[in-house]
Amino acid sequence: MDSAEFLDLLGNANRRRILRLLARKPCYVTEISEQLGVSPKAVIDHLEKLEDAGLVESRIDDRRRKYFSITRHISLEVTVSPYKFGTRSAYPPSSRVDIASVRQVSLDLESAVDESPEVKSSDTSGERGLPETDRDSTAERGVDPAELARELHDFEQLERELSLLHRWAEGRITDLRERLADQVDAADPRLVTELLVTLAEEPQETPALARQLGIPPQVVGELLDVLATEGVVQQEERRWRLVD
Repeated sequence: MDSAEFLDLLGNANRRRILRLLARKPCYVTEISEQLGVSPKAVIDHLEKLEDAGLVESRIDDRRRKYFSITRHISLEVTVSPYKFGTRSAYPPSSRVDIASVRQVSLDLESAVDESPEVKSSDTSGERGLPETDRDSTAERGVDPAELARELHDFEQLERELSLLHRWAEGRITDLRERLADQVDAADPRLVTELLVTLAEEPQETPALARQLGIPPQVVGELLDVLATEGVVQQEERRWRLVD
């Protein structure tokens, strides 16, 4: 999808709210309408636009209800600065990106710190204590333009490679989420995945998990009981943790 079209599509607040809701779980029209306080007709209109753009897909369950879900993972970068305005084309994440070609990420950032007199003069360990005449004479020394140009080139290359790495990392995240969901027998694999990722950071009690995930403690407790039965988590002194 063209990045400008993507921006136009996401310019509508209700479409962003719908995508945020669908990122949590598949929903049908009435469910979206009730949760967002938007008429079903308006919801259908937004969903049609999202579906035409290839961001949303639908399926019909056994009760003939039409569920909508996000169909793919897309990233978009927007840059606004005194020197540049632009967008990078929306792209799908990929864990198969060739990161062997990434070279600038290993750049020695400590040695690449701007050593211009202006930066030094604002540093507490620099020339702040020098007389005004000494600071002026330091500023007159100048910096080699060729050196600055090479450093600028290196950092622009670094920016491009970080974008490539971001795409690779997003691909890995998508793959791992899908593999984790396949390993756990639960009605809502997305919610379970979020729960397990939260526990991967640190053990927590049920109320804390409920607050962090934004769901009722009873629902969290039921999920934890299921996961404990499967040997995925265990409780120690009221706190839940992953089973290694």
